[in-house]
Amino acid sequence: MAYSLADARFFFARAAGFAHRSLLSLRTRGLCTTWERARAQLAPPPHALRRDLFLPSPAAFEPFALPTSPEPRASIVIPVYGQFAHTLACLRALAAHPPAAAFEVIVVDDGSTDETPGRLLQVAGLRYHRRARNGGFIAACNDGAALARGEYLVLLNNDTVPQPGWLDALLATFDEHPGTGLAGAQLLYPDGRLQEAGGVVFGNGGAWNYGRFGDPADPRYAHVRDADYVSGAAIAIPARLFLDLGGFDARYAPAYYEDTDLAFAVRAAGRRVLYQPAAKVVHDEGTSSGTSIDSGVKAYQARNREIFLSHRREVLARLPPPHEPTPATLHARQRQVLVIDALTPQPDRDSGSLRLFNLMRLLREEGAHVVFLPAHRRYEGRYTDALRQLGVEAWHAPYAARAPVWLAEHGPRFDVVMACRHYVASEFLPLLRRHAPRAKRVFDSIDLHHLRESRTAQVCDDPALARAAERTRRQELAVIAAADTTLVVSSVEREVLAADAPGARVEILSNLHSVAGSGLPFEQRRDLVFVGGFRHPPNVDAVRWFVSEVLPRVRERLPGVCFHCIGSDMPADIEALGALPGVEMHGYVPDITPYMEGCRLALAPLRYGAGVKGKVNLSMAHGQPVVATSCAAEGMHLVDGQDVLVADDADDFAEAVVRAYGDPALWERLAAGGLDNIRRHFSAEAARGVVRRVFFD
Repeated sequence: MAYSLADARFFFARAAGFAHRSLLSLRTRGLCTTWERARAQLAPPPHALRRDLFLPSPAAFEPFALPTSPEPRASIVIPVYGQFAHTLACLRALAAHPPAAAFEVIVVDDGSTDETPGRLLQVAGLRYHRRARNGGFIAACNDGAALARGEYLVLLNNDTVPQPGWLDALLATFDEHPGTGLAGAQLLYPDGRLQEAGGVVFGNGGAWNYGRFGDPADPRYAHVRDADYVSGAAIAIPARLFLDLGGFDARYAPAYYEDTDLAFAVRAAGRRVLYQPAAKVVHDEGTSSGTSIDSGVKAYQARNREIFLSHRREVLARLPPPHEPTPATLHARQRQVLVIDALTPQPDRDSGSLRLFNLMRLLREEGAHVVFLPAHRRYEGRYTDALRQLGVEAWHAPYAARAPVWLAEHGPRFDVVMACRHYVASEFLPLLRRHAPRAKRVFDSIDLHHLRESRTAQVCDDPALARAAERTRRQELAVIAAADTTLVVSSVEREVLAADAPGARVEILSNLHSVAGSGLPFEQRRDLVFVGGFRHPPNVDAVRWFVSEVLPRVRERLPGVCFHCIGSDMPADIEALGALPGVEMHGYVPDITPYMEGCRLALAPLRYGAGVKGKVNLSMAHGQPVVATSCAAEGMHLVDGQDVLVADDADDFAEAVVRAYGDPALWERLAAGGLDNIRRHFSAEAARGVVRRVFFD
């Protein structure tokens, strides 16, 4: 690919921005922390790890047991006709790595003449049903469904080897994606190549196994998505729905196209058909029916395609003609939104990540297909996977080439591109103008960085920081001028831009939270809590100030109270404060819910910063009252004494803590006010109108 002036500008802007941020970090974070951050950013992106497949030993049969339950959530139905070696491997995989969900296994024998009957009767925990005569795949599956006792029916071919975690991932699809009626697994060949990542159906009744022979870790195939159909080799469906639809349609007997038709019936019933990449199942395709469409059971495939075409002609008429599907064509009927940020969001570590994650969730709920590209292109394990489970097409190296190359390939498909943070947006905007010419360009400021930096300079009385803040201001204003729409998180920031960028279209899209509930009552709560990541310098300053200036005053009047400090990337001097009486430094905590629901008060003692403070939202969403500084409460629609207590100097802050800690009536009022504040200003419903204007108009 030939490089253009826009490409060169991208690399120059990236280098210049990195140098500026490094110098700023040196002044605010110190040498060690800055070096670690720089090394992490400059390290080459690693290849995504390939998981080894589990394939059971082909040892001779010996009796064994399946850990099944008499009260299953899922009923696994396995139709068999001979081929005992394959059935044995399938059952051994279930025994070796049993699902966490309660399950039962029903093997429907369609008239096997090999050792299948005698051997299966020696497998404890297995329900064995032998049909009176051979009727084919459809009849065997429908018989098994009639015997099922679980809430979900799981149909599994006997020539499959389900991988660890497969069933729990399939069932989680129904929990995490309301309205799901049918979920299908990622099917793999025994050599690890992809067999199917959900099926695509064309207007002529033909079908395509999406991703066939590809890499199962490729981002195109690694996210939950709506599929035209999912292969009956490994699918889950609510048992009641399957029976209400009449099971597999007998017009396709003995087999082929019954699973495709089931998917169309599920959609006609108002439910979704989803492909679930986390449910990995090895499938030895063709074991039972062969691969030739000219003989054997496989010959029914051509006949049944014509039956399917006649039966579903009206719906098929709205589908595209045959072609090789791509992400662009698969989602052509959706609004396609690209989100670019410096890093993959880590919603359990910082409020900006939580906001972005929930924004992508909201975009998905509104019907958009969302693609995420981190500027550093790294695969971030469970954080990348969490986006994929949300239904986001999340890219990373080595599958994502460098930005100019990747955008040249993918840019034309996008309707909207949102770049987060001024230093990311300034790098990407020239590329977006060239490679995504029809896309609306949205700049998500996260918070106005120059506002935070200038306040830092004032508190630290640092002229160099003030000059750096002015440079950031110019860069942010340049990005705002180049964007079609700018997102800020508060009315305070919109007012700043009304003066500095009067011609810009600016929308407020604040933090996004779900109301978690009230937690424990006043009497059962104790102690104080602070939550905040320590890569953010205002949090470091806040904890130092509170522990040194405020906490001693609080403990003079509340000697038994303990201050719990939670946050990732805790520097050594902050961690050392845990040696002081009444201070517990926890660092990163995977689940902070017990602290949100069990501590009596949350603290936000920020002396400088900008934007909306996620730590305040988070506590209020759990019914936990907050004592905050004016800076921390800025732009959050809060009223002192009604849904927050505000204080700025050490004496007043300590007084507010002691007052709220010991006054049940005040505590209840603040808790109720905070919950109401979240519902009115920081919920998904509160943001939905802005999201529709910015991304869908």
